[in-house]
Amino acid sequence: MTTLTRQQVRDFDRRAIEDYGVSGIVLMENAGRAAAAVAHDEFGAGPVAVVCGPGNNGGDGMVIARHLENLGHEVRVLSAAPADRFTSAAADNLAIVRRCGMPLHFLPAATPEAWRLALEGAVWIVDALLGTGAEGAPHGAIATAIEAINAASRRASTAVFAVDVPSGLDADTGEPAGVCVAAHATGTFVAAKPGLVLPAAERWTGSVHVLDIGAPLALRREFGLVP
Repeated sequence: MTTLTRQQVRDFDRRAIEDYGVSGIVLMENAGRAAAAVAHDEFGAGPVAVVCGPGNNGGDGMVIARHLENLGHEVRVLSAAPADRFTSAAADNLAIVRRCGMPLHFLPAATPEAWRLALEGAVWIVDALLGTGAEGAPHGAIATAIEAINAASRRASTAVFAVDVPSGLDADTGEPAGVCVAAHATGTFVAAKPGLVLPAAERWTGSVHVLDIGAPLALRREFGLVP
């Protein structure tokens, strides 16, 4: 299986946008829609909490939330960051969620108890806090949110779907940098990451699904992803 490192993913995304003219918001829409479809098939019906960070992973989460709602789910969006931390395509997708009138809660200073209440009743949770590019141990509100996701999973047998990588897991090494989401399934974009295919990472990733984001075939060939 061909894998892409953190730096290769950065290069792949940059090339798709700069050299091929595929906008970031189009790539994000394709990624989120593909992830929503896999998560829906994996976990089925039920109320869903989509937990977002402020970066592109959070933007993916916003797209996933919209498409899960389109698939008939009751969806709430919980953000570990304030609205002004979202930029570029992530900010655009936050604005779309707001216009759609979906339940949206900002919890950047929330206590563990507040997070517990915000997640209560969710049959499954989407972890869209940190993506492939994240390095180092999660801290602050992100760490609190990760701990709350894991607590909900243990307490109520709530399933967890991780977007790109489980938050807190190093995509290159497959080792947690600190607190880390323990997912039941992971939808990773473009290609598997080296850390996701290591046997020791399975306790964090669950089943791993490689998802297409609509990047040009020529670019995928350049990176050795297709013949």
